[in-house]
Amino acid sequence: MQIINDNGCSWINDLNPRLSINILKKNEVCEWLIVGAGYTGLSAARKLSQLNQDNKIILVDAQLAGEGASGRNSGYLVDTTLNDGFTSNKELENYKKKTTIYKLGIETVKKFIKEYQVDCDWNECGKYFASSKIKDKKILENFSETLSKLGFKHNLLFNNDLKKKLGTNFYNIAIHTKGGILLHPGKLVRAMIDTLPENVNLYENSTLIDWKKNNSSIICNFKNGIIKTKKIIFATNGFLKSLGIKSQYNFPITLTASMSRKLSEKEFKSIGEPKEWGVLPVRPMGATIRMTRDRRILIRNTAEVYDPCKMSQTDLKKRSILQKIGINKRFPQLPKDIIQSSWSGIVSRSRNSSQIFEKIEENIFVAGCYNGSGIGVGTLFGEQIAIKASEESSDEIKAIEARNKPTKLPPDPLLSLGVKTRLIYERIRARSEV
Repeated sequence: MQIINDNGCSWINDLNPRLSINILKKNEVCEWLIVGAGYTGLSAARKLSQLNQDNKIILVDAQLAGEGASGRNSGYLVDTTLNDGFTSNKELENYKKKTTIYKLGIETVKKFIKEYQVDCDWNECGKYFASSKIKDKKILENFSETLSKLGFKHNLLFNNDLKKKLGTNFYNIAIHTKGGILLHPGKLVRAMIDTLPENVNLYENSTLIDWKKNNSSIICNFKNGIIKTKKIIFATNGFLKSLGIKSQYNFPITLTASMSRKLSEKEFKSIGEPKEWGVLPVRPMGATIRMTRDRRILIRNTAEVYDPCKMSQTDLKKRSILQKIGINKRFPQLPKDIIQSSWSGIVSRSRNSSQIFEKIEENIFVAGCYNGSGIGVGTLFGEQIAIKASEESSDEIKAIEARNKPTKLPPDPLLSLGVKTRLIYERIRARSEV
């Protein structure tokens, strides 16, 4: 599985290139191996180091650390979600379990930021669930009722108020929830890399070819070396299935996004000089939109079944055309082509929008499948799977394990056909929101 990502992600390109990159070039033996160096793997490594200070810990990634989904997402640290995959939260108790996990995720990220004095453009401005269709009022009213029962502060807003806050008259109705946070995902994950403890050995651009259990050890074969470990944590999220991990319970979806250049003073004034904001769609395949702190517009409006290892530049350009259309629909007064960069990224989904967190065999652990909520949940699950693997317990683990477990997926080709069909259906339903 050779993973090749485009180098067009604005969040990553905002950062100074890292100069010290270690690639696995020899055989290694360790007590702990973590596969995947995103939010989950980095958090697991940090916690393992605290709990096992005398142990050798190796963290390995098939690409550069933090430059997979962790550095490529839209930067929403969510407290609530309206669309978790393709199922609705009809049962209040199940939704409460989800929001408890989201809350714990926010607290975990906050603790990390405070401890290490991280600047990641943290903004507790909340988020909007918005639609251009006034007929979606019923969906939002039902959602408002759920939020009220659970004590989440929120407001229902209509066109005139939304135009003042967002700088566009595209949206006719929205709910603003106050507990969500916007941040710069690249800066956050870079801070997690920079603060790795000394007993964590990070190897990048080192692809895991295959692995097997051999008595009390786990043997992992890489292109240029073998790692023999006592315990292993898989934290590859969208690539779990390709490694044969819980493959009947998760599947990858490829998303693409684009970001504009920074708006000029004149352009920014033409849309009312709004403060930073983030919009999530009411309809599952609608567009996610952000106005960043530095006056750039981000849009993500495609999701599809696609080879998770690479999206060609030709295909990426085709998706960016849809994103150009989406920006122009919302901001017709701006120049027609202000997109500066486009990129793809992978999310992991489950059938019932639940996460994976478990011991799958003696000394083998996994955490992932965040259904698009990976910043907080991934950070939380990384720390907690490290605690679980160290044979300790916590209140957070109890909350995580109280969630509904992922349900089994149909086998391929039925799975791929079903996902593709559902995506097409949702895309048609949300065509006005793209």
